[in-house]
Amino acid sequence: MRYPAWKYVLILFVLVISTLYALPSLYPDEPAVQISGAKAGSQIDQTVLNRAEQILKSASIATHDGSFGQNAALLRVRTSEDQLKAQEVLRRELGENYVVALNLAPTTPAWLQAIGAKPMKLGLDLRGGVHFLLEVDMSKALEQRLETATADIRRNLRDNKVNFNAVSQNKDNIVVSFANTTDRDNAVSVLRRQSNDFSIQSLASTDGPILQLKYTEARLQEINQYAVNQNLTTLRNRINELGVAEALVQSQGSNRIVVDLPGVQDTAEAKRVLGRTANLEFRLVSEQADTYAGGPVPAGTQAFPFEKLDGPTILLKRQRIVTGERVQNAMSGYDENNQPEVNITLDTAGGKLMADATRNAVGKQMAVLFIENKQRISYVTDPATGKTVETRTPYIESVVINRATIQAVLGSSFRITGVGTPQEASELALLLRAGALAAPMYFVEERTVGPSLGQDNIDKGILSTQVGFVLVALFMIVFYRVFGLIANVALFMNLAMILTVMSWIGAALSLPGIAGIVLTIGMAVDANVLICERIREEIRWGASPKQAIVAGYDRAYTTIFDSNLTTLLVAFILFAIGTGPIKGFAVTLAIGIICSMFTAITVTRGIVQLVYGKRRIDHLSI
Repeated sequence: MRYPAWKYVLILFVLVISTLYALPSLYPDEPAVQISGAKAGSQIDQTVLNRAEQILKSASIATHDGSFGQNAALLRVRTSEDQLKAQEVLRRELGENYVVALNLAPTTPAWLQAIGAKPMKLGLDLRGGVHFLLEVDMSKALEQRLETATADIRRNLRDNKVNFNAVSQNKDNIVVSFANTTDRDNAVSVLRRQSNDFSIQSLASTDGPILQLKYTEARLQEINQYAVNQNLTTLRNRINELGVAEALVQSQGSNRIVVDLPGVQDTAEAKRVLGRTANLEFRLVSEQADTYAGGPVPAGTQAFPFEKLDGPTILLKRQRIVTGERVQNAMSGYDENNQPEVNITLDTAGGKLMADATRNAVGKQMAVLFIENKQRISYVTDPATGKTVETRTPYIESVVINRATIQAVLGSSFRITGVGTPQEASELALLLRAGALAAPMYFVEERTVGPSLGQDNIDKGILSTQVGFVLVALFMIVFYRVFGLIANVALFMNLAMILTVMSWIGAALSLPGIAGIVLTIGMAVDANVLICERIREEIRWGASPKQAIVAGYDRAYTTIFDSNLTTLLVAFILFAIGTGPIKGFAVTLAIGIICSMFTAITVTRGIVQLVYGKRRIDHLSI
């Protein structure tokens, strides 16, 4: 019986690391409120923190350990109920210049945080949060696509010198009218050569021949699927970029999206996060902009404030060159004067549109219009009850953030400057990278999962894990004695390794995940059962105790490996094709299987070597 020294070193290393990085899970996060500026460049200082503490003290809400981090103030409170009350009071008293959000503050000791140890994250069913069901407006998606197609058809016919009277967009089709049938036939040839997306029907009207274009069924399905997928991607990106961790965003049916936001109990605030959309429009500045002094705007133009809502008004042409939907990438940086800028990359179609629009506009000015959907919050006292009611009114804020002279024909890559502070440039790039919604969405259902339910689930989950561990440990000790005790030590180490790996990869623990851990407990000792039974067989066949130990581990290894490999493959399949709860189960199951292969074979073999390897034995306690 020999065991390499490097394996002992490996076991000791894994044991120490697993213990250290599993410890933070014993220190759960506590509720807190976070105060940050409404704009990216706003600064939060000690004065704001002191004012917030005084406001909460006046409202009889106890706080402790106020701190700063990432240009935000964090105030810890005792309970989730105090957290919701504190958010409501601070939001009302601080006003719209600050954003008051729910957060969770770590309680992990500083020495553990210093080595990067952090507690395992909890899912929606354990931490609490909000659940939304949103429906994508497919008719609006079709309308937006037809609007773009109408402009493309008009441009294609002009490029191919085909005469037409008008191109108009109806509810679900596009109508092109002509003066004669020759022009109509030429248009059919051009349109069929350009795209196969439409079914083209030639009709006659009182005003002359017309063409009616409708999307084919295959194209309609693609548009609907794209709208759902694009909204899914945009929601995931927006939620991740805006700091809502461990959110679940997935499709349901053909036109609905499910969103779960753990750790958020305020549905109104969650709606604001989901509904926050920012987009850009690139437009040419009207030639009449310098002489416009207010009042009615000239035909074909629109007036917008410049840089700030109270800034000077600037006239822009109504026609858009490209929008933020065409943005493939956006990165913030600095120009040659060390001023913040945003470098933008358009897709192929967007680059062509930009080149066509600027080819004949060199020397003219182009503006960047920033459009954001917001909510205006007001507080009204109900005369009947005397309670203060919060009212949220949605509105669209459109501001020109950049106005520059076109010095050359632009393409897919260019930059915009004059975007304010570096933080504002970074936020603009962040929102553009996340993308725009392909179609509007409406809230069909919303539910709040309370923290009391989450705590109840946590208690039951922990109890089930404890009961499972104790029963398995007793079984192993009763049936396999010393070898069963060794298996229990390895099982404890296996649990620590699972917690460590899940905290490292940032996986969220949910109720199905707890079920996966309980199942892993039973499967982890299964390998040791095989080993122990094999050792018993070797002894019955006349082998010495040490020979039986060596043969038991060597000959049981193949069976253990094959059985765990098949289960691991099933876990990967569940993760690949499953949804939220199934994925949570698959993650813990896969991690548990991999860890159990190490603990059940390597760790127990090392302990057995320490117990029996250096002395003469005539009998095994098995």
